Amino acid sequence: MEKRVELNGKWGLLLAPNSDVKQNGFEPTTVAELESAPYLNIPATVPGCMELDLYAAGIEPDPYFSQNPLLYQKYENRHLWYYTTFECDEITPQTSLCFEGIDTVADIILNGKTVGHAENMLIGHTFCAGEYLKQGKNELIVHILPYMIAARDHAIAPLNRTQYYNQAALAYRKAAYMFGWDIMPRFVSGGIWKPVYLVQKSAERFEQCYLYTVRVDAKNNTAALVAHVQFDTDADLFDGMKITVDGVCGDSSFHGEKRPYHTYENIVMNLAGAKFWYPKNYGEQNLYDVVIRLWRGDEVLDEQSFRFGVRVIDLERTSVLESDGSGKFGFVVNGKKVFCLGTNWVPLDAFPCRDKERLPMALELLGESGCNMVRCWGGNVYEDDAFFDFCDENGIMVWQDFCMGCAIYPEDERFLSMLEEEAIAVIKRLRNHPSLSLWAGDNENDAFIKGWFNRHANPNDIPATRKVLPMAVRNHDPMRTFIPSSPYVDSVAFERNMSTPEEHLWGPRDYFKGQYYKRARSCFASEIGYHGCPSPKSLEKFIAQDQLYPVLDANDKGTPDYLVHAASMDTNITSPYAYRIPLMVKQVRNFFDKEADNLCDFAKQSQMSQAEAKKYFIEKFRIGKPHRSGIIWWNLLDGWPQVSDAVIDWYGCKKLAFKFIQRSQQPICLMFDEPDGGKIKLFAVQDGGKDQKITYAVRNVMTDEVLIEGKANVAAESSACIATLGAVEELEFWVIEWTTEDGISGTNHFTTKTEHVSYEEYLAALQKCGMDEFEGF
Repeated sequence: MEKRVELNGKWGLLLAPNSDVKQNGFEPTTVAELESAPYLNIPATVPGCMELDLYAAGIEPDPYFSQNPLLYQKYENRHLWYYTTFECDEITPQTSLCFEGIDTVADIILNGKTVGHAENMLIGHTFCAGEYLKQGKNELIVHILPYMIAARDHAIAPLNRTQYYNQAALAYRKAAYMFGWDIMPRFVSGGIWKPVYLVQKSAERFEQCYLYTVRVDAKNNTAALVAHVQFDTDADLFDGMKITVDGVCGDSSFHGEKRPYHTYENIVMNLAGAKFWYPKNYGEQNLYDVVIRLWRGDEVLDEQSFRFGVRVIDLERTSVLESDGSGKFGFVVNGKKVFCLGTNWVPLDAFPCRDKERLPMALELLGESGCNMVRCWGGNVYEDDAFFDFCDENGIMVWQDFCMGCAIYPEDERFLSMLEEEAIAVIKRLRNHPSLSLWAGDNENDAFIKGWFNRHANPNDIPATRKVLPMAVRNHDPMRTFIPSSPYVDSVAFERNMSTPEEHLWGPRDYFKGQYYKRARSCFASEIGYHGCPSPKSLEKFIAQDQLYPVLDANDKGTPDYLVHAASMDTNITSPYAYRIPLMVKQVRNFFDKEADNLCDFAKQSQMSQAEAKKYFIEKFRIGKPHRSGIIWWNLLDGWPQVSDAVIDWYGCKKLAFKFIQRSQQPICLMFDEPDGGKIKLFAVQDGGKDQKITYAVRNVMTDEVLIEGKANVAAESSACIATLGAVEELEFWVIEWTTEDGISGTNHFTTKTEHVSYEEYLAALQKCGMDEFEGF
């Protein structure tokens, strides 16, 4: 049992340039010194960050508008002192000071004494506080060093490379996106970004409780479970002590108990009448309410409760795609092969202190999307527990990258030790969630080392992802699969220099039905995307009025505001991410016969192009099963106001692609493949489900002619051709409608031409069938 005293809310914040701090030997340890210092002193909010405090104080303008993000780069040399006072009435040796997140390099000063140091923003930090606290008023100061200055203290070897703006990210453990990414702005930032509190813990208590499924027998509804627990006690002997484990899900329950012989124990249980957890489309999301208790006689010393899903998830994979296209990368849940319809999950906000307030909206949109998988991208922070609770409840499998991406990280003992500590903390926090399906070591690091060093550096020699992380997963979450990278280039793939079955399909990002996408043979695409312009109402909120349209200058380069929100860290047209605005325009020009001459129609054109692209990618993979086993498109929701591949902008305004994706991801869906030999095949695809009959019809929207109608048998977990039509070269817009024997109706569409089409004709077809579902126009 524990008691908390929250220390969140209003604090003070002092900002001082590094040169002044060094020159003046400024090392305050009391609130009085801070309040009398000749530097900028403003109110602060905890959880929060420096940039939002500066904005709230009226010192700087809206960090998301126009080119304002660039103004905040001058604060990268600032020392930050967050400070507060609080009352404390109860002090014990077990009193701790807990920070769930500090960004990043910080000293913790309690009543004038340094009680701790932090160098990792991605995990929490707990410091013993009992001997430093006093009855009554206490002072707490958090001195956060300027990251960009502190990073200079650590050498970076020639091997260790990052993307253009990110080299300093290698010094400590901080979210990579904060240094600038093609989807996120540069706010290197600093602050106490998660809650802080005092906690009083019982002298006898659990330190960890981990419940896992060893095996399942889905046919006989049985399972084998193990609970691993660790507890603390000062007692010499364990007389009268016991550990009990109880789980209940409806009319199914399990119980286990054991007299402890050590402070680390395992309780083995066999479960009959098991209710299993499955991902969406493949079964129910049964969750057991679990309580684990530590007893002495009839007294409960401590207890932990959580929800638990009984399931075993395996990953079937081969090292390479063979020359004949054969290969495997697919998930199997309780013996069922699962087709994954997923989206990539990126930062919810440029300032991670706001992630939690944006999470409910994001989760609602994730639920609406029809996805049964979400990939937590490695450039981000680790998500809140509420995210995983939602995925548990809604059958959404979580692919979790460890927080590394697009870089070759240091291999020295200091860095690897920080990474190991982080990995163990994250694994212990998340491992009881049934939705957590896969640990991945990083995002694209294998591909980057292979490309940057022209195959002279082998990704299988990376100690972070070949030694540290797999050992952490093996020791602390032994029943969950780990892959070192996404995509994963193992020793076989490296030696044979062949494509992997799981790929990130970006390529030239030209016409979405061009040769690159048509010829892709991947079993599983864990990244694939296409640009879509936000709505005019959204653009007006972050682009200055005089730059709204056109989006390109006379030389076909992005205008300054659009460059910054693309997301360049300056307004230089040769910057690494300056290509993104011209790319969006190029994609529009590929789809339509002419580019619109006004913002409203241009934004619609861009959203139409994106919507048809995302639809094509998803349906190509669904039609291609069982060889193809999943697609995780990029991405659901923007992390700040920008032009991007997201299908929902930062303000929550849905682009047209979101509606198209919802239809393409229906559990039973009818869809056309691409023309072949003058013919075009109509496929019925079902993920999971049962064998059933459907009736269907295909109608040409432009002429109201019914092209084909009929009945078909649709097998469970299948993709099969049910009809064939003649291919059409000109633009026609076909609506496909069907009804299952259970009375469930569905709608989809097919556009016979998606290159150099008439905008007016395409828009008219959307309007006629009610699919012109634009928001914010």
